[in-house]
Amino acid sequence: MSNKTSISYRNVGDYLIPNLILPPEEANITLGKWGMLHKDYLFKHKKVLFTTLLTQGKLYQHCAEIEKQARDMFDILVEQMKKSEGVTEQLKAKNQMEWVCRMQNIEARAKECIYANLILC
Repeated sequence: MSNKTSISYRNVGDYLIPNLILPPEEANITLGKWGMLHKDYLFKHKKVLFTTLLTQGKLYQHCAEIEKQARDMFDILVEQMKKSEGVTEQLKAKNQMEWVCRMQNIEARAKECIYANLILC
């Protein structure tokens, strides 16, 4: 019994390079900020995982999952921090500048937490 596979090659200088075709990924996957940051991190720091996911056709699906987790985590963290620090609609009505400053601080800390716990993993 023989296992026949047909592989075509191209000449590159003195080398024969196989003409490999990556499996198709879902064309409708759009990555947002978090997904793109994670993809960039994998490309720069986790080359083996990046290449494995890419060759299996799962890179964008993986990054889209990270994107969803990051968005959900951001919403939850912001709400929890607002509640624990007393950043309310009443504060917004009384002192809008104070509310804006505190919200920006909360959002910055939430983003930092997501970056450290999801993106750089």
